[in-house]
Amino acid sequence: MLALLAGGSSRSSSNNKLAESENAAQNSNNMSWGNELWDQNENLAIHTNRGIDALDKYANFLRDRVAIETEYAGKLRRLVKNYQPKKKEEEDYEFTSMQAFRNVLKEVGDLAGQREVVSESLQLQIIAGVTLLSKTLREERKKCLSDGASLQQNLTTQLSSLDRAKRNYEKAYRDSEKAVDSYKRADMDLNLSRAEVERYKNVMTSKIQQSDDAKNEYANQLQKTNNLQQQHFSMLLPAVLNRLQELDEKRTRGFREFIVGAADVESSVAPIIARCMEGIVKAGESINEKEDTFKVIERYQSGFTPPRDIPFEDLSKCDPDSVQDSHYSNSTSNHLTMRGTMSANKLKKRVGIFNIFGSNKQRQIIEACITMKNSLTADGQKEDFSDLPPNQRRKKLQAKIAELQQKIAQETNARDGLMKMKIVYEANSSLGNPMTVEGQLNESEHKLEKLKVDLKKYQGFLEKASQVPVATSSPQANRNQLQNGHRTSRHSNGSADDHHDDGDDQPDDAGSLSSSASPESGLGTSHTSLPGSGQGSANENAIGEDTYYETEVETLNPLGTCKALYPFEASSEGSIPMNEGEELQVIEIDQGDGWTRVRRANNSNGWDEGFVPTSYIECTLYA
Repeated sequence: MLALLAGGSSRSSSNNKLAESENAAQNSNNMSWGNELWDQNENLAIHTNRGIDALDKYANFLRDRVAIETEYAGKLRRLVKNYQPKKKEEEDYEFTSMQAFRNVLKEVGDLAGQREVVSESLQLQIIAGVTLLSKTLREERKKCLSDGASLQQNLTTQLSSLDRAKRNYEKAYRDSEKAVDSYKRADMDLNLSRAEVERYKNVMTSKIQQSDDAKNEYANQLQKTNNLQQQHFSMLLPAVLNRLQELDEKRTRGFREFIVGAADVESSVAPIIARCMEGIVKAGESINEKEDTFKVIERYQSGFTPPRDIPFEDLSKCDPDSVQDSHYSNSTSNHLTMRGTMSANKLKKRVGIFNIFGSNKQRQIIEACITMKNSLTADGQKEDFSDLPPNQRRKKLQAKIAELQQKIAQETNARDGLMKMKIVYEANSSLGNPMTVEGQLNESEHKLEKLKVDLKKYQGFLEKASQVPVATSSPQANRNQLQNGHRTSRHSNGSADDHHDDGDDQPDDAGSLSSSASPESGLGTSHTSLPGSGQGSANENAIGEDTYYETEVETLNPLGTCKALYPFEASSEGSIPMNEGEELQVIEIDQGDGWTRVRRANNSNGWDEGFVPTSYIECTLYA
């Protein structure tokens, strides 16, 4: 027993030294969870769980923000797409204001792109990092709690063993005390035999031995328990708590880094967003109202000059007969025949459906109409843009020529590439069959030839348009004006005739059969397509077999004479050419469309009739 006590004292001294070293280590690690919160294991477990939940909550916040950023970027892109210029609005985007708006749309699209960058960066960098950290922390926390529970279970088991050894020692000690008392009573009892006394003695010795053994076991368990308890609260449990502390600090540090990282993601696109804002400001500052005004003038300028003043005509100083004759001549000239080119003094009978199928000349009219329709562009304009004002016509022709030149350059490059490919194939047949390129070469040559023909044609149009002098007055300005119940027809020489709109001398069907006097209408033709106007014959009637009415047409009396101020090339059906200085007879004055009908003698003792621009002639009407 003394040996046991000596061994216990030596072990206690070594444990004291260990405790001293542990205390020194603890003093160097002050303010740690293992030292300060050794008895708060459950609270620390709750605290770390709430911390990780907070990290998950921040991750959910970022996910919701990413969804908002993505939706915002998508709506910005849809907004930009909805306000992109339509094809029919492309012409308006030559103005600086519309160009600025298009640049604003571009910058807003770039802004949407930066919001998408923010969304993607938050998703890939921050949210992924937060999710990974949260998962790692939960696994480490679970392991720490498991290790702490295992340590606590070991300590609890040791405490149970100590308690059991203590109870055994207490029972053995009581039994040994009873055995000593029984032996003492038996030894003092003279009635008992020596053998019985010896038996009591043996029992006492056995109980004392059991008591000593239980005492030694209790001392041993106590020593183990104390050692384990000291290690538990000084080393094992603090290590677990310190791991929880490190885990929580790692979460807190990660929280800080992720918040700063999210701000850095936003800051990284801030310079680009600032440049987008600068681009929007620059787009706004690029708007120039004077430049837009000039472009409006350039787009809509016709090249015509405003009409001259209308002279005053004193009717009291004019011969009534001449006024009446002038009125009669102009009133009759204002009414057109079924072909829209010839005025009739008499119209006895109507021709069935314009006698379309009864005359070769009228078939020529139909063919001319079809040809003119086929020469129209996709947008309904004439192929040579002759229906446009001079300035606009030249611009259209120049744009068309530039377009054709670009197509020719592209097609030439394509053809050169095919020729090089063919040469390579011919040099090395393993690379390909040269005949496969032959068809493409032929097609390219055909396209190139067609483009060159079109280019030459439009260059001719432009050359003619550039040679023709700018008209001095607009056809729109020459329209008849109603003044006090009179119609005044203006002429290029400045003279004017007033006519009453009296229809008594007009045929009943004149209004229903009249049409535009412009040669571009397709119905205005020269004398070669008009009955009674060619070869000096005044009574020629080209009426077919299906005619059920007859028409009498008389040759028009000249209203005056005119002198050509400029040369004119007859490029449209119904017009006639004229040379500068040439004199012609006026047989139908301008009806407000910018064209005057004239007549001249030809070499075969006949007459050539047709339309010329009013602005190209100087008229002198008979009194």
